[in-house]
Amino acid sequence: MEWTSGWRENAWNELNRQWDTLIIGGGITGAGILRQCVHAGLKAVLVEADDFASGTSSRSSKLVHGGMRYLKNAQVRVTLESVTEREYLLKQGRGLVSRLGFLYPCLDTDHMPGWVFGAGLVIYDLMAKQWSHRSYDAEDMRELCPILTTPAMHSGFRFFDAQTDDARLVLRLIRESVNGGALALNYARVTSLLKTKDGQVCGAVVRDTSGGSDRETEVRARVAINAAGAWADELRSHVNRTPRLRPLRGSHLVFKSSRIPLTRSVSFSHPKDGRPVFILPWEGAVIYGTTDVDQGQNLITDPSISSNEAEYLLDGLKYVFPALELTFDDVIATFSGIRPVVDTGKANPSKESREHVIWDENGLLTVSGGKLTTFRIMARDALKAVRRRLGYIPFDPDVPVLDPLPPEAEGLLAETRLPASQCLRLLARYGVNASTSFCKLGEDMDAIPGTNYVWAELRQAAHGEGVVHLDDLLLRRVRLGFLVPNGGLDQMDRIRAIVQPELDWDDQRWAAEEKSYVELWRSAYRL
Repeated sequence: MEWTSGWRENAWNELNRQWDTLIIGGGITGAGILRQCVHAGLKAVLVEADDFASGTSSRSSKLVHGGMRYLKNAQVRVTLESVTEREYLLKQGRGLVSRLGFLYPCLDTDHMPGWVFGAGLVIYDLMAKQWSHRSYDAEDMRELCPILTTPAMHSGFRFFDAQTDDARLVLRLIRESVNGGALALNYARVTSLLKTKDGQVCGAVVRDTSGGSDRETEVRARVAINAAGAWADELRSHVNRTPRLRPLRGSHLVFKSSRIPLTRSVSFSHPKDGRPVFILPWEGAVIYGTTDVDQGQNLITDPSISSNEAEYLLDGLKYVFPALELTFDDVIATFSGIRPVVDTGKANPSKESREHVIWDENGLLTVSGGKLTTFRIMARDALKAVRRRLGYIPFDPDVPVLDPLPPEAEGLLAETRLPASQCLRLLARYGVNASTSFCKLGEDMDAIPGTNYVWAELRQAAHGEGVVHLDDLLLRRVRLGFLVPNGGLDQMDRIRAIVQPELDWDDQRWAAEEKSYVELWRSAYRL
């Protein structure tokens, strides 16, 4: 499936059909629910107010992990589900979800003794039905990671989790759902809910926010599902419900990998408050985070890091890697996301539960909370709630959440002469059908400096991935916006030469899009 020229018009004309399920929200939760609805044979439509994955699901820490810190908070169920799902996604998402080694230095400032963390790793591995952790003394830890020069380290551990490209995972789920018969439309904002005479939700009024027109249409469905993440309470207000979520901001700093050379992630307890933070290599750069602060009700799509968060993060990094002498001048970008956490009244935001919830309120089915790693469990629980509404729905729980790549997949890009790992990476992100396009783009298969990307990815994304605005392309399809210095502005001439013909934008449209992107990057992604 490709979202090529004219696709939005076709999708818009299909919206006013009668649907089984209307899913509101195009992040990981909505994408997962859409996928399960397709597997169950339901007529499903998904609408997203902005771009697919434009909220929390493109601003996560990129980890598919069990969450060791949840064990410390006695959230055993969350950890067990997360570890199980991590192993499942590692098998399902080859090329998109990959195993990642972690080092955990035990520091003199730790609030938790090292042996307690080691005991947690034993439980962690038992949950995963494998034994992969190991303890080290300080000297061995420095051999594994020479930049770990802090004199406060007295020992440490090695263990494993996994990482992914969060936005690309969302796009793959949506793409494969559309291939299976679903409809998905970005820049389609729900402005109000449709209700029956007895006050039950039976659909929504949707407005086109792509910038092309102000048209609206009614979308009717037997079940309306609120998967709007941190914005779920806004939709719940349409059925006169009080807020139940506690939006928490998590912020990150991004560095060049040449400045912080890492081959695996380093997780440690921040010396100030003992909160777990981590730094990891990702797509050719290095990401470091994260924070846990109350966002309040200012739920903007593009939140930004505060000065207090930035100072907190850098202080921790300087403590663990003192020899690097890091400063804010080394930060090439930042990004922040808002977590949809259920408010249980904890004084410490980090103590709030990461379990998901499902509320059935006047016919509006809200699915919220949870985390990226457990999206499949959330989606399956949502489908159970849908079945209680619609009656029997045939559903095989063993159907893979992602379409498997065919055995011959890695040979499809042989003409590009890229390494096998890069070929697998491209197929996992853009689909088998895109292999022909890549093979025709030999001149664009060289790497974009400082990243794992090739220039041809920009052309492929612009051609067939539903790009409406330039930030869709540079912040979510190909993540140059926070992986290269200045958000890719230094490479804008080449980017323009590649993608402007594919997007069919005239010079006036390009100038407006570039201006809008620069303003967004400077306000939300620059330190």
